[in-house]
Amino acid sequence: MAAASATVIVVVTGLLAVPAAARLPRPDPQGKAAIVVDARSGEVLLDEGADERHQIASTTKLMTALLVLERARLDAVFRAPRYEADAVESQIGLKTGERMRVRDLLAALLLESANDAAATIARNVSGSRRAFVRDMNARARALGLRSTRYQNPIGFDSARNRSSARDLATLARLLLRNPTFARIVDRPAARLRSGARRRVVRNRNNLVVNEPFVAGVKTGHTSKADFVLVGAGERRGARVVSVVLGAPSEAARDESTLALLRWGVDQFRRVRVVRDGRPVTTLPVDGRDGERVGLETSGAVTVTARRGRRPTLLVRSPEEVQGPLPAGSRTGAVEVRDGGRVLRTAPLVTSAAVAAPEPLADLRTPAGLAATAAVVMLVLLGGAALVWVRSRRSARRGAAAVGGR
Repeated sequence: MAAASATVIVVVTGLLAVPAAARLPRPDPQGKAAIVVDARSGEVLLDEGADERHQIASTTKLMTALLVLERARLDAVFRAPRYEADAVESQIGLKTGERMRVRDLLAALLLESANDAAATIARNVSGSRRAFVRDMNARARALGLRSTRYQNPIGFDSARNRSSARDLATLARLLLRNPTFARIVDRPAARLRSGARRRVVRNRNNLVVNEPFVAGVKTGHTSKADFVLVGAGERRGARVVSVVLGAPSEAARDESTLALLRWGVDQFRRVRVVRDGRPVTTLPVDGRDGERVGLETSGAVTVTARRGRRPTLLVRSPEEVQGPLPAGSRTGAVEVRDGGRVLRTAPLVTSAAVAAPEPLADLRTPAGLAATAAVVMLVLLGGAALVWVRSRRSARRGAAAVGGR
């Protein structure tokens, strides 16, 4: 058992091999603005005009998706309102009054970028398109998306429907934490099983189809927004989000996004911070003069770390260990940190058996001697008090006997 808890910071030395520089050169994306962020921490890795406001086309539908995910069940059924689409619009051909589950509407919204799916979501979530736009803007303010303003739930060209690369990356990071959203945007196609007829929608993001490490997120294109793509990539435990706004062509948009995502994940490496069987720290054994026991993890600890950075180990353990304990007894934990962010937590166990305290071990320390002396003093005082009480009782009995005569 532990006597008291303490926190010890151990800076790892000799256990890490973190490459100092990335192999890939910094990309030069084509477009009006771009950003790459660490999807988990939000740290910006690349910034090219990331706070400039631009029209964002169908990436507007990311906020549409967020609101329906937050406000409706996936198995809820929505009824399609009347929607008259232009011939060039992306749609799935919902008829007025047609009923479709939210799960399928999301797939149509995010993969096919269906405008009639967006209109159906807006009407059913907020009661009207205008009310839904108000809700979109309120949610953007609540999330701190300072460069974002919505005018419609679809992404039609409008000077009042704008955002920035930074805001879109923030929104994508939030959405990717939702397992349903993450699964949908990482699929090349989906079969819609509700509605008046069966439909198949295909992902307009060709990078998801052609590049295994690309995991989403949403394309967009209008005549004024040009070509837009919010992307996500995963490799070796790293996940990054990229945004390209205002690319001159679909090919340029895809090429720039692919370069950004490859470069982004290349900023990270899997590194072993604790080797199997190597103690992280040692602790003194209570009642065993000079003895210490190692604390180790049950196996090697590996994390995904930024290149050129050396994570630290924050050990949370008692000040000493008290036996008897068998080897492998859990005694504290270790946190692998990158600055203030915890990359991983692993339990610490004793590397060997811990013996019980030696007899009279407490007498070897000043504190132990003081405690023992106090106990002895209390015993002596208690004994003296008992003798005094008994003598008083005997005296009273003697006096009573004399008076009775």
